[in-house]
Amino acid sequence: MSQPSSPIYIYIYIYVCKAQPEQGRRSRCPMAISWRVCLFALVVALGFLFFLDGAAAARSAGTSSAAAQRRREVRSLLTRLNKPPLATIESPDGDIIDCVHISKQPAFDHPLLKNHSIQMMPSCHPEGLNNNSNIAPNPFTQTWHQNGKCPENTIPIRRTKEEDVLRVSSIERYGKKSPWSIPNRFSIDDPDSVNVLRGHQHAIASAPEDDNYYGTQATFNLWEPIVEMDEGFSLTQFWISSGSYSNNDLNTIEAGWQVYPGLYKDRHTRLFIYWTRDAYNKTGCYNLLCSGFIQTSNQIAIGASNSYLSPVSVYGGSQYDFTILVWKDPKDGNWWLQVGGHDLGYWPTSIFTRLAGSAASVEWGGEVASSPDAGQTSTQMGSGHFPEEGFSKASYVKNIQLVDSTNNLKSPSAVSLVAKWPKCYNVQNGTSADWGTYIFYGGPGKNPNCQ
Repeated sequence: MSQPSSPIYIYIYIYVCKAQPEQGRRSRCPMAISWRVCLFALVVALGFLFFLDGAAAARSAGTSSAAAQRRREVRSLLTRLNKPPLATIESPDGDIIDCVHISKQPAFDHPLLKNHSIQMMPSCHPEGLNNNSNIAPNPFTQTWHQNGKCPENTIPIRRTKEEDVLRVSSIERYGKKSPWSIPNRFSIDDPDSVNVLRGHQHAIASAPEDDNYYGTQATFNLWEPIVEMDEGFSLTQFWISSGSYSNNDLNTIEAGWQVYPGLYKDRHTRLFIYWTRDAYNKTGCYNLLCSGFIQTSNQIAIGASNSYLSPVSVYGGSQYDFTILVWKDPKDGNWWLQVGGHDLGYWPTSIFTRLAGSAASVEWGGEVASSPDAGQTSTQMGSGHFPEEGFSKASYVKNIQLVDSTNNLKSPSAVSLVAKWPKCYNVQNGTSADWGTYIFYGGPGKNPNCQ
């Protein structure tokens, strides 16, 4: 009889069934009892073997079922995000840019935008636009522009790939900030607040609170900081906000540049936007990874790389920057986005609650994020150098302006600075005729003075 391969059976068979007396030797027990024991052992061993095989099969089936379910969820998400393109452009950096008809973009999956009529251009721009600079203007271009452009009445959308989604632990939260990655500036020094800053560090300037703001414009120095871990990021941006975390009604509009390997699979500097209306709980996302922001321009792909044709700054050498403006259209109430002089699109006022009116807070500066349990990160903020090093070495945000209730741009009356870990990352501010209100900010992260 062939023996099963189960180690349990082999053990029992050898030490029980094989324990029969050899010819001429005294038996330990009567032969009938020995064979009954042997038969019982065989039945137990086989039963245990079948149990193990069944459990393994059940686990395997469960794993296969879970994997199949995950694949179905990924494909369902990709179907929602990747709308049928009228043209496709392969970028040299590996991105695929789909030119989607403007009326078929993801924004219109939002239940509040089903019957929305696209506002193709703002009713007006803020008065007092300026961009004084001692640096020659640099046109905002992106890597994919090398291989083509999207036709009229389409918008460029960076295609989401299956491997992009599979990198994240939760498909439901793909393209969203994690629960621990909320850049709460309001309670940064409040010991009684929820610790939503875990794993995050900031160096920012803030406009006076409890005022009514209708937008902001700022010019951002462009760098490519080193990010220590794939799940971490380094960014420079502004936040336009109203509401609170305690009431779960925090509304934000955010825009800037970031290096975020976990989201983009590389370490290139990319333009990004973000929004939420419930303190980052369920609503909002990066770029166009959910419904909400309506894009009208066929020139710029939000989330695409701009580190090839628009080079990043060099320490002690050439400096590059670009200007972002967000303002609330005084006629329609939509929050418009302009990048490098291009009107890209808008956040409809209907998707917000607190920002359906004005904003109560505006901030500008840098943020880095890492795993909340990883200790002090060595991820660079800005250029990776402290603000006291100054121009061409430290990163800056200049020509900081606010939009007031009359749709006029003006410099803030004052700014308050927040850098809770100044030995890691710090911020300084100033004013000048060329740069208006400005800040230098950043740092290397972990160093002998910042452990």
